[in-house]
Amino acid sequence: MRPARHNPGVSSPSYIGRFAPSPTGPLHQGSLVAAVASYLDARAAGGQWLVRMEDLDRPRCEPGAAGIILHQLHAYGLHWDGEVLYQSRRDDAYAAALASMQTQGATFPCACTRSQLADAPRNPEGEIIYPGTCRNGLPPGAEARAWRVRVLDASTRFHDRIHGDLQQNLAREIGDFVVKRADGLFAYQLAVVVDDAFQGVTHVVRGADLLWNTPRQIHLQTLLGVPTPRYAHVPLITNAVGQKLSKQTLAPALPEHGRGAVMAQALAVLGQMPPVDLFGADPVELLEWARTHWHIEYVPLRPGIANVVP
Repeated sequence: MRPARHNPGVSSPSYIGRFAPSPTGPLHQGSLVAAVASYLDARAAGGQWLVRMEDLDRPRCEPGAAGIILHQLHAYGLHWDGEVLYQSRRDDAYAAALASMQTQGATFPCACTRSQLADAPRNPEGEIIYPGTCRNGLPPGAEARAWRVRVLDASTRFHDRIHGDLQQNLAREIGDFVVKRADGLFAYQLAVVVDDAFQGVTHVVRGADLLWNTPRQIHLQTLLGVPTPRYAHVPLITNAVGQKLSKQTLAPALPEHGRGAVMAQALAVLGQMPPVDLFGADPVELLEWARTHWHIEYVPLRPGIANVVP
């Protein structure tokens, strides 16, 4: 049975949302759907909408991609508030958060390599469940490579505004997870929690591929003593063979022409069907209609299939 979902209700000036793309390439139809959903949820509530570049994983970032993404957002009528935050410039903040958790005894150094963990069990999402190899100290002669945060053998419960009430036992389904990688870069889970708190984010609307990151982020929020935002995870867009649109699946960049048709399709995927008299309208006009008619309870659970619009 599908869980009941709730409308956020009256608008609130204290709403702060965000869109946080990784600049590994230009935006495609799937990333546009996530951007539109977070934008509309914020604007319908009278709130702010921020843009953050999650360029933490420097080796995967494509030169010039951040600028292309910002141009695409403007071209599709998605205008943000304030300055763009770049994670690549925030290492000091992540280091301070890690130091705080180290002081609490909530983290430990880990010497494990990927090959050493290759035979560990995996969860339904295909992630390795860390077996606790270094939890009580490094093996003799081993050197620390990464830092992991300790998790509890207890259910982390949260309410998703689209998926309803959910829970995950981090110890059994994830294990102690990495917060600083072996290559010296801070992990996504830590960075996103630190940045959401720094920017005062109250609502996170993002793709359903990140749904099961939420319990890990709630765990870190608890350790760092920062608020937990409200979460909503929108359906992914797939290609004809069921693969999530991404750079790896060769998803085409958003087109420069026919933007209104692309925006109309993004709204339809989100369950927000524009009226017939808006067919052919430009993205700004479509977004204005959608802002005044936004209903997150209309967003479906199942992914949509992309139709490439020339």
